[in-house]
Amino acid sequence: MYDRTRRAQTAAYFIAFVALGLGMAALGPTLPGLASQTHVKTGGISYLFTLRSFGFLLGSLFSGRFYDRLPGHRVMAAMIASMAATMALLPLVPSLGMLLTVMLALGTAEGALGVGGNALLVWVYQRRVPPYMNALHFFYGVGGLISPLIIAKTLDLKGDTVFSYFVFAVVILPAPAFLLALPSPPSPSSPTGPSEAPSTSTEALPVEAARTDLANSRILWLIALLLGLYVGGEVSYGGWIYSYVVQTKLGDENLGAYLTSVFWASLTAGRLIGVGIAARVRPRTILLGDLIGCFISLGIALLWPSHVGAITIASAGIGLSMASIYPTALTFAERRMKITGRVTGLLIVGGSAGGMIVPLIVGQLFDSVGPRVMMFTVLADLTLALMIYVLLVAGQSKSRGVGEN
Repeated sequence: MYDRTRRAQTAAYFIAFVALGLGMAALGPTLPGLASQTHVKTGGISYLFTLRSFGFLLGSLFSGRFYDRLPGHRVMAAMIASMAATMALLPLVPSLGMLLTVMLALGTAEGALGVGGNALLVWVYQRRVPPYMNALHFFYGVGGLISPLIIAKTLDLKGDTVFSYFVFAVVILPAPAFLLALPSPPSPSSPTGPSEAPSTSTEALPVEAARTDLANSRILWLIALLLGLYVGGEVSYGGWIYSYVVQTKLGDENLGAYLTSVFWASLTAGRLIGVGIAARVRPRTILLGDLIGCFISLGIALLWPSHVGAITIASAGIGLSMASIYPTALTFAERRMKITGRVTGLLIVGGSAGGMIVPLIVGQLFDSVGPRVMMFTVLADLTLALMIYVLLVAGQSKSRGVGEN
């Protein structure tokens, strides 16, 4: 009975992350349509990335406490319902100010949903979570893969990409009912929470406990930075590749939607592959391989910026290489500290901060410098991510006695 409940809970989180991926991947391909709807230029409409990510940050920051104190499934169900409501409003908004407000609300609900899916999955599986964490983010990629395909089909049928938000709102509505029909796993901060000891011991002498807390704090903020840089790169590439294709005259809107789908398809495939890899390979090794793959793929895009085949290969390679960075970084954290709703929220805050800042930089420079600024910005972003990785590994080497590599 317990295994059946756990499988049902896992399926519910996977469905929730499909819904999350649908919404998160929609902004890039619908950006020109939203700009036309509100009569603004690229620089102005790029603030949608910022407001959405700021909302994601707020949702991540404050929702952890709700998950620690309330049944998690109720919170997740409420967030999906909020996402559906705000998506349905997007095609109806006539001005940029109103659009930014709705996008802020959408981002807040998405951030809270992201915290819930990641935290509750850890509570269900604890130290056995790595393959399931990769699977969770695989289903996020499934949503991201389907999203531009729905948008392309909507463009063919309606001649308007923004109408697709109505479709998304209807598609995700059944998910809350599934969540509410299942019991929520207990938070580790509650009296009935999981009793399994965290991988980092905080027992023993006060001095040792203080050292452990300091090490955990350092790991927490470094992983939050790594997630921020990763999300900034992912959102920038996935969100701006559509406009890159159109503005460089590499192809038309259909090719832009196609390359967006290539990126998300490879991201999805990479996370599926990562389910098996995560059970056998150390997180630090996976992260290094991911970063190297990103640099190789970006090199192809920068060397042949006007070749459709090269950009297609680069989009596939970047998606495949980025695929397991996020779940692997969360697994890295889980092996070194207790993952409460609050800790998960702080980690995801780092991701949302990167998603807020990096795409905005691209948007502000896109017209004045040129579309290729997107590729160079992602390259700089991932270079910083590599530096954070080096700091994490160096710190880990100094404290080999704490946890597992």
